[in-house]
Amino acid sequence: MASSCNIHAIMFYVSSTSGLAYLYHQFLHGTSNLTSFPFSSLYLHDYEIKKLDIKPIKPRDEKAFAYVVLKSFEQSHNIVLLNTCREIEGKYIDYVSTIGKKELIPIGPLIREATIVFLSKQEIEEIAKGLELSKVSFIWTIKFSKGVNTTIEKMVPQGFLESTKGKGMVIEGWVPQSQILNHSSIGGFVTHCGWNSMLESMSFGIPIIAMPMNHDQPLNSRLVEELGIGVEILRGENGEIMKEEVAKGIKRVVEDKTRKQVNLKAMELSEKIKFKGEKAIDEGVKKLLKLLC
Repeated sequence: MASSCNIHAIMFYVSSTSGLAYLYHQFLHGTSNLTSFPFSSLYLHDYEIKKLDIKPIKPRDEKAFAYVVLKSFEQSHNIVLLNTCREIEGKYIDYVSTIGKKELIPIGPLIREATIVFLSKQEIEEIAKGLELSKVSFIWTIKFSKGVNTTIEKMVPQGFLESTKGKGMVIEGWVPQSQILNHSSIGGFVTHCGWNSMLESMSFGIPIIAMPMNHDQPLNSRLVEELGIGVEILRGENGEIMKEEVAKGIKRVVEDKTRKQVNLKAMELSEKIKFKGEKAIDEGVKKLLKLLC
């Protein structure tokens, strides 16, 4: 709309820049050349590529997510604002800036309300069994989509709530996630790797136990391991959640020898982010004013 009125508009991209890099690479080189993506740490499994529904982007796919994102990027006037920082995604910012021929300005992390991901009964049962096997104390929030008439008691394995009483807390619906993550008792965060949840965890220095579901989440999960701030829960050949792997992932962050290293990396990244403070936003404001004057 802005372009049609000859008004300069600037895109603010709120997901991960590594995901944007992957999307842009796929647009330029096609799905058959995904292996030429220059960052090997972000390679996806076959089942993840199927879940992402990656296919060639065509002009007629005007409602497709990838088409809308890249068209918005193309029409953004000279610069694109990003909800990230160089400490997290520096090389991806440079990559997209080069291939997209625009200046990318990181002004994050800016935290917003998280997008909800819903789990199936089978997935909930495997996670519950994994939590039991891990023997750690936990707070677990479960959300059900609108119109689903069920309860936590019906969704978790029989006896789970009784066997974890005093050790775990299962809550339905919304919780103050940022307040919980900022508490000194929290040793790790099992997350679907939505970008907002990732930014919260990184800002507070909490190690991440990644369990991606869809969209850019598998790529965000690879970023966790690349930065050394957490681990990914491995899945079966068809992408199914397995209780043994859930327990193993949690233990690697909370109990195993890798715990100290992961915690140190998470805290180092948090300090770098805090040190930046509002400087990134100030720089973004200066760039915008310069553009408008």
